[in-house]
Amino acid sequence: MNEIEDRKADDGPVGSEGGRSPSTLSTGQARPGASEGSAIGPLGPGQRWSAGRKRAVVLRLLAGDSVELLSRELGLPVFKLEQWRQKAEAALDGALKERDADAAEDGQLAAALRRVGELSMENELLRSRMERPGPLGRRRSR
Repeated sequence: MNEIEDRKADDGPVGSEGGRSPSTLSTGQARPGASEGSAIGPLGPGQRWSAGRKRAVVLRLLAGDSVELLSRELGLPVFKLEQWRQKAEAALDGALKERDADAAEDGQLAAALRRVGELSMENELLRSRMERPGPLGRRRSR
């Protein structure tokens, strides 16, 4: 941010940039020096934060944007931004752990399928032995 934007953020109440209402559509132009997808502003009355907008905010936090500046820009309390960041990190950790569990389950499934194949083969061999005369062959009742 440059000095003028710093003064604006410190001096006045939280509001939208350029006098636009927060509910108007973006022109697709982000402010200078901001990361991609950072044209996120405060919401209007009665609007809710979508998962996509929250994701964009959390990505900015993870990229190193200041929590205090984002709080002022978006009109949200710092604790709410920290909650979103913590939830995202927990979900990320869980997703990474899940990936390892999937590999273990795939190995177990492959071993189980091999064992089923072995047992099927044994059953077929035993059935073929039963058809031949001998100690395992079928005996006729008298």
